[in-house]
Formats: sequence, structure tokens, C-alpha cells
Amino acid sequence: MKEKKTKIKNATKEFDLTVADKGPDKYMLRLFITGATSRSVQALSNLKKICEEYLEGKYELEVVDLYQNPSLAKEEQIIAAPTLIKKLPLPFRRIIGDMSDKEKVLKGLDLKRIV
Repeated sequence: MKEKKTKIKNATKEFDLTVADKGPDKYMLRLFITGATSRSVQALSNLKKICEEYLEGKYELEVVDLYQNPSLAKEEQIIAAPTLIKKLPLPFRRIIGDMSDKEKVLKGLDLKRIV
């Protein structure tokens, strides 16, 4: 049990170190989903479309399945899924839902002003 927790903590620590090494123009995103549910698939599809349109080549997206990594939900304080966390550029933001509200997602990613 401790080995599993250590692996998850190490993965999170690696991600945080990677985030710290990225430049200010790079978006670091983490999408939390719950398996292959319709909302999860829709959220991932909607988010990829938005990222390709507005952040082409300027983002890294990590997808975390909470069924496979339930301890990350507690660590990242995830209370609903799908949830998108914008780690970089600061400020840190959370967007909850299936990412179908494009305006809400753009505002959450601080892209609203350049649209």
C-alpha cells in the first residue's frame, strides 16, 4: 500500500517539477476524468478542440483517470469530474464540467481577452 502511495506522490512531484521548468508561454493542463464515461469523453474532445484552436503547440495536457488514480483526487482536492486544472501560466485555475461552454473555458484559461 505504501509503495502505491509513494509512486503517486513521486508522479505528482515529477509533474510539479516539470511545471516549474516550463516557460511562461507554455500552458500546463491536467484533466481529471472518470473512466470512459460520455462526460469524460466529451470533456476531453471539447478541450482538445479548444487547445488546438487557441494554444496550438503551446500546451501540454495530462489526462488523469480517477478510477485508476483515486488518491490523486484527494491530493488535488477534486470534488467533481471532469475537472481541468491550469497549472501554468499562473494564476492556477480549475474548470469543472464537460468543457462544452467554450467561453467559460477560454475565460478560465485566461484566453478570453485575446479572442
